[in-house]
Amino acid sequence: MTKGITNKEQDPEIVFADIFHHTRWQSPARPHMSLYDRAAQFAPFAALTGYEDMVREEARETSEHRLPEEWEQEKLNEKLKLISEAILEGNHPTLSITYFVPDTKKTGGEYVTVTEKIKKIDIVNRKIILMKSRNVGRNNPEIDIDEVTDIYGDLVNHLDNIPD
Repeated sequence: MTKGITNKEQDPEIVFADIFHHTRWQSPARPHMSLYDRAAQFAPFAALTGYEDMVREEARETSEHRLPEEWEQEKLNEKLKLISEAILEGNHPTLSITYFVPDTKKTGGEYVTVTEKIKKIDIVNRKIILMKSRNVGRNNPEIDIDEVTDIYGDLVNHLDNIPD
């Protein structure tokens, strides 16, 4: 038989021969612990619960809200006027609207583009009401006119000199 690591120690099979082949004792009062539960006892302790979420939130980038220039605002107003006229004629054009959604947790937000049929333009409350609420940022069927940065589609592209 082989000796221990340093060759000065006796062989463990010889030293512990009397208990080496015994079965492990199991308490009859307690069930056997699974290997998963046994390993969980030695898992690292998470002292900073939520720290990774906080770091991830801090690292998340937001866009700065940019106010449109005066000429951009005039062009948006022309587009809104065209859309209102189309709705009065009984049409509900499908357009893509890019608008700013403020972030609820930090300064800034994100720009969202939605393509949807326009149901109504509410000038009093300054809202664009959409036909459906699917695929709209935060599932909101209304878009604040003051947050809109661009509107494009077949009805209004000629104002930007964009070919259809």
